[in-house]
Amino acid sequence: MPVIPVLAIALIAIGCANKNNESLQKEQVGLMTLNPGHFHAALVQKNPIEVLGETVHIYAPEGPDLDLHMSRIEGFNNRSENPTNWESRIYTGPDYVERMLEERPGNVMVTAGNNRLKTSYIQRAVSNGINVLSDKPMAIDTGGWQLLREAFSQAEQNNVLLYDIMTERREVTSGVLRRLMQEKELFGELAAGTVEEPAIFKESIHHLFKYVAGSPLKRPPWYFDVSQQGEGIVDVTVHLVDLSMWVAFPEQIVRHTEDVTLLDARRWPTTVTRGQFERITGEPEFPEYLADQLDEQGSLPLYSNGEIDYMLNGHHVRVRVQWDYQAPEGGNDSHFTIIRGTRSNLVVRQGKEQNYKATVYVEPANGVTRQDLEPALASVIQRLQQQYPGAGFADSPYGLELQIPDEFHFGHEAHFGMVAQSFFEYLSRGALPEWEVPNMITKYYITTHAREMALRNSEK
Repeated sequence: MPVIPVLAIALIAIGCANKNNESLQKEQVGLMTLNPGHFHAALVQKNPIEVLGETVHIYAPEGPDLDLHMSRIEGFNNRSENPTNWESRIYTGPDYVERMLEERPGNVMVTAGNNRLKTSYIQRAVSNGINVLSDKPMAIDTGGWQLLREAFSQAEQNNVLLYDIMTERREVTSGVLRRLMQEKELFGELAAGTVEEPAIFKESIHHLFKYVAGSPLKRPPWYFDVSQQGEGIVDVTVHLVDLSMWVAFPEQIVRHTEDVTLLDARRWPTTVTRGQFERITGEPEFPEYLADQLDEQGSLPLYSNGEIDYMLNGHHVRVRVQWDYQAPEGGNDSHFTIIRGTRSNLVVRQGKEQNYKATVYVEPANGVTRQDLEPALASVIQRLQQQYPGAGFADSPYGLELQIPDEFHFGHEAHFGMVAQSFFEYLSRGALPEWEVPNMITKYYITTHAREMALRNSEK
């Protein structure tokens, strides 16, 4: 891949220097992408974003990760419908991190790739006065969590923002659940729950082989090394832990020292055969760094699955993530949630019966009937229609089913641009909401310390 010299360009300073709280104007955000090894880095640029200029500076080692990233960006530029017009200026020297910090042609760094290096990237960027928009996870072990805490402190000292890309908040069912939980006549109060029946249970099922932007997703070989990618319990689980706070305790600070108690955690593998590995990565053999992890049959036990039990503000919570090889015919990644209230349970199902579309149900709690809930739900729907015109509900075998028009189910890929837009709005204000940073620290405390607990449990 040819190297295009990086040009230093003058950018309008934003952050805390913007005291007038004015909206960002076009090209006030200069984007730098660092070592884009995950397809999420490209999805930030899937669609044009008004405040971004069309030039994006990329600093990365030369190799297949960068090649895949550029093919995705070029695909966005060359598509027939709503093409983008990104111009990529690329530096591929071995000192790519140092060069980015020295030249600083932008004021926002996007990082999505090898998680073994990511926390260090983040810390170095914010300590040099660069805003960071990071893919999850921002830390994959307890040492990384400690470094991340330092990074948040340095970001505050340098008046820059550090934010992770929580796309699942943009899923329409997440927003609806958040609204419904505030409706006392409908939901009541959040139950305390038990270990057997937690107040909040969230399960996410993902697939190693999948399609992204209409093409088979090619993953890098290092993705299958948990020392580089991280185990499942610290990866996708970040979304589930985040939603347990964001949905149930909106805009509240949750401190890991006071409001969280870890109860139990476990991990288990998904077996990946050599043939499956080749289909996903294009590589015919497992790399040498995975050799000591292979089983007797020459397959890889990939510790991509995990479960965490914890107390959150006095309520039992369980989150579980599972990775299968490939989705069933017509299926996709899926999600299940149940939130138990004193008047109703809020449930999200996304199975074959729902045509694999996330669907919210309101189920009566013990001692409550559907007829008791219908007037409250009808009132809620009237207010929801202001945000989701056409919303309604109907009876179903699973309870009262909310009907949200398809136009509000944007899909996972679209959520990245939506999160980026919110981040740029925070930049224009010069600050994140006051609860975001302590809650980011808390959720990574939960995932990284749960991993340590799961490792200890597996050794018993």
